[in-house]
Amino acid sequence: MKVIGLLGGMSWESSLAYYRVVNERVQDLLGGFHSARTVLYSFDFAEIEAMQAEDRWDDAAAELARVAKALRAAGAEVVVLCTNTMHEVADSVAAAVDIPLLHLADATAAAIAAAGIVRVGLLGTAFTMSRPFYRDRLAAHGLEVLVPGPEDRDLVHRVIYDELVLGVVRQESREAYRQVIGRLVDAGAQGVVYGCTEIELLVGPDDSPVPTFPTSRLHAEAAVDYALGRRGLPPAPPAR
Repeated sequence: MKVIGLLGGMSWESSLAYYRVVNERVQDLLGGFHSARTVLYSFDFAEIEAMQAEDRWDDAAAELARVAKALRAAGAEVVVLCTNTMHEVADSVAAAVDIPLLHLADATAAAIAAAGIVRVGLLGTAFTMSRPFYRDRLAAHGLEVLVPGPEDRDLVHRVIYDELVLGVVRQESREAYRQVIGRLVDAGAQGVVYGCTEIELLVGPDDSPVPTFPTSRLHAEAAVDYALGRRGLPPAPPAR
């Protein structure tokens, strides 16, 4: 079993979900007393959030790359960014180490393709929904990506940062997300990507009339499959 390097703390709620899913999958596959071999680094999310808000992505890239090297030095054999938004700097992190980085969007795209879906709605932070790093990666896999309108994007982002990363789960917010999902489906979405780990604390498959793709779970499970030698890394999109 390879050692999975978990680069987390963005937020700690996200890291908790990754750690749980990784170990649950190892136990499901191997049984007995088996658990995952992992190395976890957890950031103080306030520092990372400030870099996001101040558009200091180069600083964030340097910090995540530094920690990826530390994970490698601690024995990690694959790096997993336990966050959707910070895949904005995934290429810089991957370039900093001589072990693979398992890209979350590639794992998600593989699951969407396996479901026979080509048009998906994307929920996430404002960064994930609005910046090209995530949408373009999915599109490079041949997918059509729909995002909510401006007011819905603001709502989805606000709930993530004002509630979910703080561990607050409100029924009113769940209903608001259901309405956003409904509007994406009305616009033609055949499936919905839950493109933020914390979103999975609020809504699940029963909150959508179309298939949902919980990115953190897909990502964590793909990491275990790679670590156990069951599958290779999800394929990167074709070079353009």
